[in-house]
Amino acid sequence: MATKITAKKPLKKPVKKNEATFKTKVVRFLFKALLWFFGLSIFFVVLFKFVPVPFTPLMVIRVIENKMVGKENQYSHDWEPIENISNNLQKAVIASEDGTFLSHNGFDFIAMQKAYKSNERGRKIKGGSTISQQTAKNVFLWQGRSYIRKGLEAYFTVLIEVIWGKKRIMEVYLNSIEMGDGIYGAQAATQYWYRKDAASLTPIQAAGIAAILPNPRKYKATSSSSYINNRKSKIMKVMRHVGTIEY
Repeated sequence: MATKITAKKPLKKPVKKNEATFKTKVVRFLFKALLWFFGLSIFFVVLFKFVPVPFTPLMVIRVIENKMVGKENQYSHDWEPIENISNNLQKAVIASEDGTFLSHNGFDFIAMQKAYKSNERGRKIKGGSTISQQTAKNVFLWQGRSYIRKGLEAYFTVLIEVIWGKKRIMEVYLNSIEMGDGIYGAQAATQYWYRKDAASLTPIQAAGIAAILPNPRKYKATSSSSYINNRKSKIMKVMRHVGTIEY
């Protein structure tokens, strides 16, 4: 009697249980991390809509840098409501840093395009960052030019534009940015450079502070170099066209 031979079906390669479990854990971890990131970021943006920003990552970085080189730390940061900060300074930073601040939605794409073309030609690196973008970076992020940081900057810029609005963005900006070596915010800067309060800044004094913002640890708002004096004059001219600031 002939024996019937049947072909065996090829066995499928079994998926290792440990490997599948590991992948599932990684996916769950990343999902939870993403939820935590969105939750915490929105929480802090909402919080800082009402609460003064106590310090920024740059302030911490400067302290560490000074300690590493054995330099004495100088730190001055006095928060003032925007009502106590001269309109002249608000006009000066708009004139020098972001001419379309009151009308854009967080990004000035024309300025970004100009900056890209300028950098492409090999000229001195320029940024097209708005005051909103600078505020998002100063309060929530670190310094640098990586794509990850720029992506996070765009995310936080959208959040503060939606949740804070222009007036709060300007208030946080003027209270948080570096305006000298160890000097942060309009009140501390005005006292340091002019021995007065931020509410009483004259147009030329406000232009002096705005003029040094590209590198406030290098330049001086008083007894300035010819380069800064030229910047002051240009800022003063543009300030005349800013008009009334209405948030």
